[in-house]
Amino acid sequence: MKHKPFGTTGVDLRVIGQGTWNMPESGSARREAQRAIERGIALGMTHLDTAEMYGAGAVEQFLGEAIQGIPREKLFIATKVLPSNATYQGTLEAAQRSLERLRCDYLDLYLLHWPASHPLEETMQALEALVERGTTRFVGVSNFETDSMLEAASYLRAIPLACNQVLYHLGERGIEHELIPAARQRGIAIVAYTPFGRGGFLRTAKGRSVLESVARKHGATPRQVALAFLTREQNVFAIPKAAQVAHVEENAAAGSLTLDADDIVAIDEAFPQGRPGPLATL
Repeated sequence: MKHKPFGTTGVDLRVIGQGTWNMPESGSARREAQRAIERGIALGMTHLDTAEMYGAGAVEQFLGEAIQGIPREKLFIATKVLPSNATYQGTLEAAQRSLERLRCDYLDLYLLHWPASHPLEETMQALEALVERGTTRFVGVSNFETDSMLEAASYLRAIPLACNQVLYHLGERGIEHELIPAARQRGIAIVAYTPFGRGGFLRTAKGRSVLESVARKHGATPRQVALAFLTREQNVFAIPKAAQVAHVEENAAAGSLTLDADDIVAIDEAFPQGRPGPLATL
């Protein structure tokens, strides 16, 4: 699987990681989802993303169980603080609770989940303090518009803003107008969540036909083609959620797929960028 620099952190990450939003929380489906996480790690998908919001902490616990026995240094674990907790002290305390649920000694990446009503400078100073304490290696934001992302970065004194995690899929390409170029210019990684748009990109006849044609050309699947297209930019990564082993194996294979110029043009025409507008979220 291809890998590339994760912003200016000095770390290279595989282009495809694993998201955990809405993972099954009980029964056989939960066990299968944990097997999917383990299989993804074995295939190189070591960027594991979660949040304290997911299942009110239950998904962090789920992930903590799934990674037991795997050497910690092989993983890149990211989680997020809720905006309602994002005061200076609240951020510090939330990070500690997440560590306990994940059964980890440190995080690789800690994010503000979306813009909060608390002063942004205060939150960013708390994130920087967590790096100084060794609680997390890197910090970032999620669901931030370009101006807010750059403002957040400006409040960090000794460390760079590692990334901005945002909604990005073939039906929602607005971030290509301004956010991706601005982040690339400043060495900030963009991490695409929900990169399949809950399957919406396969519901139009033209779009489905183009993806199927490109997929046949490369011996791939339409979902693999979609992931390859989304991660074509040097600073863009994706974290699709997969709760079944077969799906995680499909996602992992997308990390080795390279589209040619004709493929890019065809997909671009089938799924136009649209006009610039507000950042889309779920």
